Amino acid sequence: MKNEAFAPTPELLAKMDAWWRAANYLSACQLYLLDDPLLRRRLTERDIKKKIVGHWGTVPGQNFIYTHLNRVINEYDLDMIYLSGPGHGGNAMVAQDYLDGSYTDVYPNITRDAAGMQRLFKQFSFPGGIPSHVAPETPGSIHEGGELGYSLAHAFGAVMDNPDLIAACVVGDGEAETGPLATAWHGNKFVNPITDGAVLPILHLNGFKIANPTLFSRISHEELEMFFRGCGWEPRFVEGDDPAEMHAKMAETMDWAIEEIHAIQQHARTAHDTTRPYWPMIVFRAPKGWTGPKEVDGKQVEGSFRAHQVPIAMDKPEHLVQLEEWLRSYHPEELFDDNGTLIPELQALAPKGQRRMGANPHANGGLLLRELRMPDFRTYEQPVPAPGAVEAQDMTVLGAFVRDIMRENMDARNFRIFAPDETASNRLSPVFEVTGRRWVAEATDNDEFLDPDGRVMDSMLSEHMCEGWLEGYLLTGRHGFFNSYEAFIRIVDARNNQELCRFNLSEHYDGMTAMIFGEVYRHGNEWKFNAIGQATTDPSLQALSKRYQ
Repeated sequence: MKNEAFAPTPELLAKMDAWWRAANYLSACQLYLLDDPLLRRRLTERDIKKKIVGHWGTVPGQNFIYTHLNRVINEYDLDMIYLSGPGHGGNAMVAQDYLDGSYTDVYPNITRDAAGMQRLFKQFSFPGGIPSHVAPETPGSIHEGGELGYSLAHAFGAVMDNPDLIAACVVGDGEAETGPLATAWHGNKFVNPITDGAVLPILHLNGFKIANPTLFSRISHEELEMFFRGCGWEPRFVEGDDPAEMHAKMAETMDWAIEEIHAIQQHARTAHDTTRPYWPMIVFRAPKGWTGPKEVDGKQVEGSFRAHQVPIAMDKPEHLVQLEEWLRSYHPEELFDDNGTLIPELQALAPKGQRRMGANPHANGGLLLRELRMPDFRTYEQPVPAPGAVEAQDMTVLGAFVRDIMRENMDARNFRIFAPDETASNRLSPVFEVTGRRWVAEATDNDEFLDPDGRVMDSMLSEHMCEGWLEGYLLTGRHGFFNSYEAFIRIVDARNNQELCRFNLSEHYDGMTAMIFGEVYRHGNEWKFNAIGQATTDPSLQALSKRYQ
C-alpha cells in the first residue's frame, strides 16, 4: 500500500532534485578531484588527478533513475535491488551508496564528512583504489557494469524463487545492441508471477555510444514501442531535458510500473493464474551527460557522444576554470553542511536499513546462502565386475544424482539447472521425474515436460541467457549448475573478474573420463594451469581413485 507521507508533492520532488544534484556532484568529483572536496577555495592543478579515467555520459541519467527508485522503495516498502548495465559508470552507484550510508557501512574509512569525501574521490580509478565500473566491491551490486549485455539476464536470475523481490535493471541503449541483451528481452517468457519476483527494465536512452549514435535512439517512437510490445512488454516513456518536468513524469511513471507489478502478482497469486502478462518497463530518454558541460572548445558535449567518457580534458588552463564552474553548478554548499555531511532533510530521503539498495541482502548473496542438501555421491557408483560386462553411461548415472539433488531441495526452492536445450541430450533426463522445464509461454499437447513452475531452465537456446540466469541466481545466494557440451576449466581473478587462464578438457580428454586436479602458477607475466594426473577409459570412481591415489 502507498504511504501518503511520501507522495510526490512539489516539496518532495524539490528535495529529490537536490539529492540528484548531490549524486551528480559526487560522481563528477570522483572523476577529477584529489583534494578540496567541497570547493572551499579556488581549484588548482594540485587538486586534480594527473590521469583522469572514467565515464560521465551515463551517470546523471542513472543517478536520476536511482533517486526515483529510492522514492518508490519508501512509498511501497519495496524489496528492490539495482543493476547498472551501461558500461563503466561506476561512480554513479558509488555516489548513491555514499549518500545513503551503505558505502561507509562496508568501508568505514570512507566517512560521511569532508575527510571521507576526499578519500572517496581520490580512490576512484586510482592506483590502489577502486575501478571505474560497477565492480564486485561496490555495495549492492550483483552485476559488473563493464560486462556489457548481461544485466537483464542477471536480473531475471535474481528474481527466480524470490517472489517479493523487484530487480530494477537499467539497460544502456548501447548495451541493448549486444547479442546477450537483445536476447534477454525474452526472459519474461520464463517468469512465473506466483513464485518469482519481477524485473523492471529501464532502457536508458541517451542516444550515443562512444563515438556513434545508438540504434534505438534513431528509430521512431512508434517503432520503438512496437519492438517492446512485440517482445511482451508494456512500455511507458519518460522523455525530456527539463529536470522539473522530468521529475514529475518519472514519479508518475514509477508509480504506474510498481502498481502494475503488484496488480499482476496479486491476480496471479489469488487466482493461481500463470498466464503470461505484459510486464511494465520504462523507456527513459534524457541527454547523454545531462547537467554536465554543454560545450567544450566550441564543440557540443551534453547530448552528444563527446559526453561519453571524460567531458573536460585537463590540457588547457581554461579547462580548469570550466571544470570548477561545472562542479559549482551543483551548489555543494546547499547539500552538505560545514562538516561535509549530507544535510538531514536529504538524508531523510534514503531508504532505511536493508531497504537501501546498497545494503539489500539479495545483492550481497553470501548473507542469504544456505547449504544445499546433497545425497551421498558414493551410493551412485556403477559396479563394473569385468571389462565390458555392464552397459552403462556415466551421464545417466549423473542424471540420477542430479535428480535426487533436485528432489532433496524442492521445498527449499534454492536449486535450478540451466542449459541451452541440452538437459536431455546430455543424458540428465531423470531430473524430469521430479520437475519440469520452466515455460510460461504458449504450450501444446505435444510438448514434453513444460511447466510454468519447472526448475530446469533449458528451454532457451542462448548460452548467454542461460549463463546470465545462472549467475544472477547464484549471486543472490542460491545453487545451480550449467550443463553444456563445451567443457573447460576457467581460472578467474575474483578481484576484477578477469580471466587468468583456461584449460580445455575436450582438447585433452575427449571421449574419456577424468578427474582433474591442477595447480595454478605464474610464469613470467603469464598465469598457467597445469593439469595433474591422467584420464582413464574406465569410468568407475574406483578406477579413478586408484589412478589418482
